[in-house]
Amino acid sequence: MFSVVPSKVYASRSTKGIRSLGFHNLHTGERGQGSYWVDGDYQKEILTDFSHILRDHRRNESAPMDKRLYDLLFKLKESLNVEQDFNVISGYRSPKTNAMLASKSNGVAKKSYHMKGMAMDIAIPDVKLSHLRDAAIELKLGGVGYYARSGFIHVDTGPVRNW
Repeated sequence: MFSVVPSKVYASRSTKGIRSLGFHNLHTGERGQGSYWVDGDYQKEILTDFSHILRDHRRNESAPMDKRLYDLLFKLKESLNVEQDFNVISGYRSPKTNAMLASKSNGVAKKSYHMKGMAMDIAIPDVKLSHLRDAAIELKLGGVGYYARSGFIHVDTGPVRNW
């Protein structure tokens, strides 16, 4: 028996396996790694740890991050075939922090997905930023912003778009 459905479709819908990620918050110096998804179940304790590492460091506030963002990052790492942790420039942003940043820069959206836990500004050591951007765009899983001069890309789980 054979199937005309590509095997990748099965893999993406699989409920078996482990998805792991690691983060290095460049502002706090904190690191965290863990298997956030095991055999179809998100691991609450790991997600809580991740939210702490990805918190708004200016106000020391954390919020739950969108699970789809972790899945996007996992697929990004897979597509690049890298094991390194993500360097995080910004994860969750409180509305007060976002307003302060938006007042100082045109590059900060007033209704940023960071405030909803749906965005992250990242880089990966030893991965060329343009390659990271191209791989993220190729996934078609949300927004991708390219900030070469600042040394990061923005990814979010909003509509598919790039800038």
